[in-house]
Amino acid sequence: MERTSVLGPKSLYPKGPSFTLENFSNRDFIVRDFVESLADSAVPINRRSGPAQPAFDPKPLIRTFENALSQLANLGEELQEKESELLSQVRRAEIQHNQTLDTLGRKLDQSMLSFEKLDFSMDQTPNNPAEAPKRGDGGGHVAVQIGEKLEELDRKRRRAQDAQFLIQCWTEVSETGQLGSLEDIRRQATAENQIRCAVIARQLTRISQQLDHTLWQTAGHTSTISATNGLGSPTGKMHNTREILEKFCESLERDLLEQFNSSYRRQNFDDMMECAKVLYDFNGGASVIANFVNQHQFFIDRDQLLQDEGMVDNDTWERLADPDADPPNVEPTLQSLVDEVKLVMQEESFIIKRAFPYYEIVLTKFTQRVFQQSIQQRLEKVLDKADSVSSLAFLRSIHSSRSYISALIEDLKTHGLTEHPEPCSAQVAQVLDQQIDELFVPYLVGNLYIDREKKSLEEMYSSLLFKFTMYHSKRKKAPTGFMASLAQQGTQLMASAKDAYLERLDSSDLTPTQKATMLRVAGLHERDTTNEIELSEDDGTLSVTNAKRMMKWLAESVQRTLELGSPAETAKDMSMLLNLLLTNMGQVYVETALEAAHSQAVSLEHAKAEPDLSYMPAIRPAVTIAAIMDRFITTVLIRLADSNTTVRKSMEAQKKMAMDSIEKKTNAVMKISIDVVTNWVTKALSQQKKQDFRPKDVELESLQTATCLSICTFLSRAGKHASAAIDGQNAEKFFSELALVLHGLLFEHFKKFQVNATGGLMVTQDIAKYVSMIREWPLAKDIGNAIEQLTEIGSLFIVGAEALKEKSRQLAPGQNSNKGKLSKADFRAFVQRRDDSGSVGIQHMLSGL
Repeated sequence: MERTSVLGPKSLYPKGPSFTLENFSNRDFIVRDFVESLADSAVPINRRSGPAQPAFDPKPLIRTFENALSQLANLGEELQEKESELLSQVRRAEIQHNQTLDTLGRKLDQSMLSFEKLDFSMDQTPNNPAEAPKRGDGGGHVAVQIGEKLEELDRKRRRAQDAQFLIQCWTEVSETGQLGSLEDIRRQATAENQIRCAVIARQLTRISQQLDHTLWQTAGHTSTISATNGLGSPTGKMHNTREILEKFCESLERDLLEQFNSSYRRQNFDDMMECAKVLYDFNGGASVIANFVNQHQFFIDRDQLLQDEGMVDNDTWERLADPDADPPNVEPTLQSLVDEVKLVMQEESFIIKRAFPYYEIVLTKFTQRVFQQSIQQRLEKVLDKADSVSSLAFLRSIHSSRSYISALIEDLKTHGLTEHPEPCSAQVAQVLDQQIDELFVPYLVGNLYIDREKKSLEEMYSSLLFKFTMYHSKRKKAPTGFMASLAQQGTQLMASAKDAYLERLDSSDLTPTQKATMLRVAGLHERDTTNEIELSEDDGTLSVTNAKRMMKWLAESVQRTLELGSPAETAKDMSMLLNLLLTNMGQVYVETALEAAHSQAVSLEHAKAEPDLSYMPAIRPAVTIAAIMDRFITTVLIRLADSNTTVRKSMEAQKKMAMDSIEKKTNAVMKISIDVVTNWVTKALSQQKKQDFRPKDVELESLQTATCLSICTFLSRAGKHASAAIDGQNAEKFFSELALVLHGLLFEHFKKFQVNATGGLMVTQDIAKYVSMIREWPLAKDIGNAIEQLTEIGSLFIVGAEALKEKSRQLAPGQNSNKGKLSKADFRAFVQRRDDSGSVGIQHMLSGL
């Protein structure tokens, strides 16, 4: 706060600062700061700097506070006066309010008293006052009765007036051929008068039909006819009322339709509702419904767009025809139309509900027109284009289109249309469902759809397996015995598949895109169909990747069949797809490869050179593909056929028969493979030289014979091929059986050769090599113990007589070897092949057996 100075002559006493009310009423006023500012202004800052400073003078401050106190006293007096005045005004207002309440209370009491008197007077009856109803109970009832009587009288009066006017109009039209009175009402051009004209015209038409029935029975009309009733003209002639009334009604109907259209443009729903009611009396509302639907801007715009819109580019259609590409979405122009239909129907249903009393009929007509004209035309155009591309493109297009339109139906049902926000009524839901059925029935009727699916799958399968069937059809087959009958059916299937593919390629109804797709799937070029097709070994081998492609194509067909096919025919459709799968993947593909492997194994069974077992790895993809096929059939196809027990059991039997056939052929290949290995090992062992185990020291180059080395090398390659073909329990059974056969061959082999001391070491090394080789295979436990017995045989050729005597105590009690122990006969046979078997110690030991 600034300190003010006073200018003028110097007073006797110094003046302090002056203040006003605003200084103390300010929001920033703080007492402590105020006092500090006063002290600062009264006492100089340098008051302690020297003794010459004057003493503090409080008089200016005292005068300042006195001035402030006097101003506060004046303000207090003013506040007291204003408070007194306000209190006086409040007392006057309260007195006036109380007087107003008393006046209103008296008026209310008077009104209630008057009402009670009126009510009591209404309760009294002049004939029998004693039976008058109780107070407060009968007055309302009497009033209602009076009102009903008045309404009835008013209706009778109106009916009498209407009857009078109707007779007047009929007299006019029958006698003068004019409808002047009715035209006067019509010219007033109000909605109410238009409705009245329509009602009267309809009644006049009925009168004409009853009184002038001959006019309505004859096809032709004449200007006048003889009067046939008492209401005719005095001249005996009556005008053609039918013709006159029909022309008037037609003109009135046109006017009402124009009025309806005008109201529609102005969004006058009440007027539209009145016009629709009148026109319903004319012809059931057919004209106004047709006018509303046919002239709707949506249909005009879409008809123009249908001429202007083009299809998507060719690359999109080629992807649609590619079986390895994912199924695309719905065609863009159809999608755009369906999205627009959704919005239009939701918007128009709101207008229909407010403009038509019979709104469900109108909504039905509008829905039918939308689907049967706009959507159907676009759908036909899309499907015709897809059909000109390929069978798969057509199937994918019809599936995506139906799915998208079905989603539209469900959205409309949920929205409710005229029942929005509630779901639509059962009648409208039925109409919507009927529309989608009518759209797609021409493409799905009977077996038309499932035959297309079958044809498409057959084309793709035959294309994919073409090189495979070509390779095996050129392969020389020499099956014998059990496999001869099994191979015959496979050969016929391959030939038919190859012929069907070539015939389809040459077909005139095959589109260029579909032909290109088939050639691409087959791995061919256009020139390959006219020249000799080059084939490689890979073309004749099984591929799990190709099998998965075939399963993917089938799964896509199953999905389409479930959504497009009839639920009642689902089981039969799944049975058809199962037959297709078992024929192409089971017989033509898997079983053909197994037959080829078996034929190759048969040709090697008595081979003169070391057999090549490279055919065995083909078994592994055969087993894998069979497992995939079995799982898909069980979890998908058969399960989807549960609705038909007969068909399901038939499918289960077909699957079991097919899997058994594949299993038998696989077992046949593995069995003949054991024979091939066994025969070659037998032949190799027979080439062992008699003196191989009686070497001279100068001739000794290795402790292992060449026969052993060659056999072990062969067995190593055979084991690798077999391991690539089978695994798990199948591998254990195969190798255990092969090991048991080899054990028998080696067991008897070493009984045939004389062995000297050095040769005993060679026998031991050969046996150790054989055992080491066989140990690498997955064997059953008992077979492993039997193989270890071969090691014991080797030791019989190198230990001394005392050791032999000790071993003789561990022989099996019977005549045959068992549980890893040698029999006495086998022990004697091996020991006698030693060069020193004639010594006294060994003979003594043998004689003691």
